[in-house]
Amino acid sequence: MGLSRSLINLKSHLTGLLQRWLWLQVLVAMILGVTFGILIGPSAGLLSISTSEIIASWIALPGKLFLLSIQFIITPLIVASIIRGIAAEDTSDNIGKLGFLTISFFVLTTIIAVIIGIVVTLIIQPGSFIDSHLLETIIPKQVPLSEHQTLQHSLPSLETFPDVMTSILPKDPLASFVSGNMLQIVLSAIIIGIALVSMPMKQRIPILNILASIQSVCMVIVSWALKFVPIAVFGLLANISARVGISTLLATMVYVATVIAGLLILLTVYLILIYILGRKKPLHFIQQSKEVMLLALSTSSSAAIMPLTLSTTEKKLGVDSTITRFVIPLGTTINMAGTALYQGAATLFLAQIFQV
Repeated sequence: MGLSRSLINLKSHLTGLLQRWLWLQVLVAMILGVTFGILIGPSAGLLSISTSEIIASWIALPGKLFLLSIQFIITPLIVASIIRGIAAEDTSDNIGKLGFLTISFFVLTTIIAVIIGIVVTLIIQPGSFIDSHLLETIIPKQVPLSEHQTLQHSLPSLETFPDVMTSILPKDPLASFVSGNMLQIVLSAIIIGIALVSMPMKQRIPILNILASIQSVCMVIVSWALKFVPIAVFGLLANISARVGISTLLATMVYVATVIAGLLILLTVYLILIYILGRKKPLHFIQQSKEVMLLALSTSSSAAIMPLTLSTTEKKLGVDSTITRFVIPLGTTINMAGTALYQGAATLFLAQIFQV
């Protein structure tokens, strides 16, 4: 028999946050945080530089604690979700094919996202709107790399490539879980999950029940942390705004608009793929997924909203549970198309600023 998917049942911890309009609270906190940061920053002239830095450091404390709380539970939550996603059912048919198709899709969409980020940044040229001297005051000085050091950071040679490949694979699952290396953590969890599939259900039930309890504990901690999201957002943005000043913030608005434009194009690509491959109408998909999107926007954490994502995918979009329990936890950790787009745009943005 299959085990109950407790992570889906934990969505009640998150839906209450939506009912309290968490996403709207976050948007208001963003505006207030930037405004307060500008008022206490040196550009406003209301406070001295030393006083401004002290206030900015203290006001950022809730945001730093929020980020630490998410980091605190992300590894056990991902490990438990992936292992249970693979091993919580009797059937293990087509798991290799599913894994290959899933990873191929993630790689394809990540490449598309990077291309979109680069093209949009090349067209808009957001770096040309910022004076590089404004950033030199907030970016720490670094010793330039020598030519020899630069070559050492280049791609591995054919001789060293096998060593690089073996260094990616986890040597010890426990060491991988505490290392923070997300790729090794995911690989370790997948290996353990596949091993459990080959065992009789009676033998794996105790382990899977322990993992279900770990999921429950993690989601309780997540629900605590998410209650302080507006305060955390306010503090972090106030801290940044106070340090960089209004002139730099206004200049970076073009960069923010560039990234948002790229993300909207990426969303359009996803909707096209959903229509072609999934035979789902884009408007219907958005309507059914709006809660997930709003909470993801509010928290910027795909791991935190995983229970709601699973529930929405299975119950509203009608995706088979054996697929969702494998793909969604895996995608939470390695499917970072939005991040790839952002980093591609950020690289060119900085290059444009400093005329590299």
